[in-house]
Amino acid sequence: MKVFNDARVDTGVFLQLQDLATVLSGIRDLKFEYNFGSLVDLIENKLTASRFWDNTNDAIKEPGLKTDVYLRAIGTMRYSSIPVMKSFLPTISETGVPNFAHALFTLLEDLRLEEIIKHQRPGTFRAFSIRRQAYRHFFSSQLVVNATRNFPLDELFCLIYLQLTAESPDPTFPKANEKQIEKLEEIRPFLFSLFEAKDTREIANIAEQIIYRTNDYKDTINEYFVFPINHIEQYEKNTLFDELTRTDPLANKDMQDFDKDKSEYFDQEFSTWHRENKNENRRQNFLQFELEQGTNTSMLGGGARETEEGDQAVASIQGASGQSKQNDYSKMEALEKDNSSRSGGNADEFGEDNKDAVIIEKLAKVPTKEDILTYEGYVHDIEAYKRKLAKTIEKTIEHKKNEPRSDLVFGRLSKKLLPIVLDENPRVFYKKNEDSNEFDAIFTLLVDCSASMHNKMDETKRGIVLFHEVLKHLHIPHSIIGFWEDANEVTKDYQPNYFHRIHSFSDSLYQQNGPKIMQLEPEEDNRDGFSIRVITKELEARREKHKFLLVFSDGEPAAANYDQNGVVDTNLAVSDARKKGIEVIGMFLANGEIEEREDSIMQNIYGKERVMIPSVAQLPEHFAPLLKKLLLKTI
Repeated sequence: MKVFNDARVDTGVFLQLQDLATVLSGIRDLKFEYNFGSLVDLIENKLTASRFWDNTNDAIKEPGLKTDVYLRAIGTMRYSSIPVMKSFLPTISETGVPNFAHALFTLLEDLRLEEIIKHQRPGTFRAFSIRRQAYRHFFSSQLVVNATRNFPLDELFCLIYLQLTAESPDPTFPKANEKQIEKLEEIRPFLFSLFEAKDTREIANIAEQIIYRTNDYKDTINEYFVFPINHIEQYEKNTLFDELTRTDPLANKDMQDFDKDKSEYFDQEFSTWHRENKNENRRQNFLQFELEQGTNTSMLGGGARETEEGDQAVASIQGASGQSKQNDYSKMEALEKDNSSRSGGNADEFGEDNKDAVIIEKLAKVPTKEDILTYEGYVHDIEAYKRKLAKTIEKTIEHKKNEPRSDLVFGRLSKKLLPIVLDENPRVFYKKNEDSNEFDAIFTLLVDCSASMHNKMDETKRGIVLFHEVLKHLHIPHSIIGFWEDANEVTKDYQPNYFHRIHSFSDSLYQQNGPKIMQLEPEEDNRDGFSIRVITKELEARREKHKFLLVFSDGEPAAANYDQNGVVDTNLAVSDARKKGIEVIGMFLANGEIEEREDSIMQNIYGKERVMIPSVAQLPEHFAPLLKKLLLKTI
């Protein structure tokens, strides 16, 4: 199991931030991510919030993350000058304190942008107030640490932040070193000029003056803020918002000769009309075409030209629907889609984080004698659970069959005849439910076969055997599938994901197939969201009324380029499956005591529909009540 900075991902907050970044930026497919710092990258099409907020409580964390999004999606994208920033970068590279220079410029520019945003959107004031208090607490504690450890420029940066955000014009810093206090006094006039800065150029000038006066320092040990725009060298417009709305110039500027006197002129309007979009007062609609590349002409709107070869393409705009007499290529198109699915490019179907994931099927082999003997041993171990569970379900079914439906207008005559006297339309008949259908259900068990299951797989198989034996006894179709991603074969645009088909719906009830379960083994990584989406698609195609997907896992999803977004992507996959009528339950397999963080991750993914199992050895006794609960739903 891999963990990104040992940080929990709250899927609800993450999705809020994703929506906030999309709405405020106006970029529909802009991705939101957590990162070391907060920045915008239009080349990679993402906006990030700082991991600084991971170490704060929930009352601070959410406002802090939101202010990161406000600063980048509103401030940096619309009010920061790209040319000024690009011209300032050589200044940073030439100085001996690049970390300090990056952080100082970002701090000064963010404080300027903060005032703009609060003025435009007063509702953000509280979040920015919490942000400032959190950072003041952080830099106050860091000031003491840096002064003690003799990190002078780090100490000075803390003083700069505390000075700029102080509630009084002349705060005192008794725990700071005298040399840094003197330097702060020297640069204080430049700091105060921040409050009069109107644009990025003035911020850059202030930062340059301060950096010039710190050349006798060694660079900061820590990177407090990162530069707010990534890949800035590739941008050409004034702001990032201009980059979003940029239009490239014409490929050529040549002019076509045109003699107006020798041209025929037709002044005629062509309208489009349909009874379903009829306009009031017969207002006219006109077709309009936009050329992105072509030749400039002096032709006016009323001019006309002779028809040319190729004009028939325009005529295809108007036509009538009907059965084509030509070849039908629909099956070929479907085949192309299937091929693309198996060679990457799955963003639309399986999510952006899984666009390079590829499905690789692995079928179970014929069980060996050793598999059969091991399986028989497991069957013996879970026999008591199986017998008790099956007996409970069968009794419930029998009770429901024999339970009469009363108060009917026809059927068998009831012993309660009083309604004949009291009611105008008496119902004194009943029927037994002898023809009721036992089960209309289907189950799939997804088993995490990542490397971290190494010391848990043997005991996990015991729970899987219970699952298989009970459903087989009750004649309920089910599938058992192990999943993993082969980390050794992963490349930049290829992520092979294996689906080990132990049992399919069609062969799960065969007596001799149980020992195939013994072929499940720990392999590599686990891309849970992708796997759940693949199986959801299979279950969606089934006709059964009740569909259940159980996911055995021992922790957080972890695969190539999936560490940070794995929890969110899996949560979305679970949510999509539930919207399609599939009940998804997550089963966490711990290796001893369940930690609070582990429970939080499972809650973020599966919500209340999760079962936390402290020890894999206890799997059957936790699994049996769950199966009972799910089976009773189907009766």
